Amino acid sequence: MSAHEIATAYYDAFNQKDWAGMLALVDTDVQHDSNQGPTRFGKDMFTQFLKHMDNCYDETLTDIVVMAEPTNTRVACEFTVNGIYKKTDGDLPEAAGQTYSLPAGSFLAIANGLITRITTYYNLPLWESLVLGESN
Repeated sequence: MSAHEIATAYYDAFNQKDWAGMLALVDTDVQHDSNQGPTRFGKDMFTQFLKHMDNCYDETLTDIVVMAEPTNTRVACEFTVNGIYKKTDGDLPEAAGQTYSLPAGSFLAIANGLITRITTYYNLPLWESLVLGESN
């Protein structure tokens, strides 16, 4: 598969909540840089992150644009995160089933047909204002 196909399959699996399908596309030693918090290393840590996110959020991505560069080793992805905040996540605002929609992006590194790095960015203050019902 090309880098574009791998990224597309990864986000298709995300939208289907096919965590095993996502993990099948991730290298054992994957580096995961989330928007907030420390870098996670390895598929086990990434699996724990997915379980935590699934526990607190129900998200679907729309308007997905995948852009691969010519060497087939890096991909940039842009999308809209549409979610339901199911369970309070740490010291973030209290969850009460709030819905939200916000832009986000990610960068993937790919080697030997697997994703070796996942870096995701979104505007946390915007997300907080959405779940708190504040206007922007």
